[in-house]
Amino acid sequence: MTFLLVSGQSYHCSVTVQKSPRLGGPSALATVRARIVACERCPRLRAYCRDVARDRRAAYRDWIYWGRPVPGFGDPTARILVLGLAPAAHGANRTGRVFTGDGTGGSGDFLMAALHRAGFANRPTSQHPDDGLELTDVYIAAAVRCAPPKNKPSPREIATCLDHLAAEVAALPRIETVVALGKIAWDAWLQLLGRRVALPRPRPGFGHGAVVDLRTLGDHWTARTLVGCYHPSRQNTNTGTVTPAMYDALFQALAGDRADPRFGDAPGTPATR
Repeated sequence: MTFLLVSGQSYHCSVTVQKSPRLGGPSALATVRARIVACERCPRLRAYCRDVARDRRAAYRDWIYWGRPVPGFGDPTARILVLGLAPAAHGANRTGRVFTGDGTGGSGDFLMAALHRAGFANRPTSQHPDDGLELTDVYIAAAVRCAPPKNKPSPREIATCLDHLAAEVAALPRIETVVALGKIAWDAWLQLLGRRVALPRPRPGFGHGAVVDLRTLGDHWTARTLVGCYHPSRQNTNTGTVTPAMYDALFQALAGDRADPRFGDAPGTPATR
């Protein structure tokens, strides 16, 4: 019997740990990336990505769209994994790099500006795969690797894509903290964790600033801490649901390597962002 600690709340859960080796290094990560890019397991998503890449948006008529599944990006020795939802149809599905090309002031710029202020990124924008962006101690990935119609992957598509996330994490041997951008990413990580341990009921709830201490689950492949963070979508940033100050509080606390960060939750706001 052990516990999950969720923002001071303890949950009992029985645990059967299935150890999985963390075989990191550039060659392991390159192999995982190649498998992600070649994936054809979700016909609906693959057809949609190809259609978008063929038809293109007028503003990007001269682009040759990536149009394939999008692997993660960042520091192979990162301690922090930032987990998003899925590539944007005319963002990462166009550029081939996660959170890249969403337009000036879009989700990629909002996220990268916060990472830059916290010292994790060498530049505050993410518009082009050749822009020189470099991340330090952070790796960014998505729960789903193909752009979904209306930005809504099905539960089956999320579950299918978790195999890629598991492989990527296994190739990132130093990951300690997962920052889940939105409830879908949060639930996807818990679903992945649930393949290896018995999670408590009810499962830890998502919220901006929610912290789940996973260390008591034992010595196994996963990170020790899960942190909730509202997604930097234009809907959230334009309405003030999430602000630069909220992101600064979270990522600068992580940069300071606090054991129990308090990220400034937003009481009374829906825990679905």
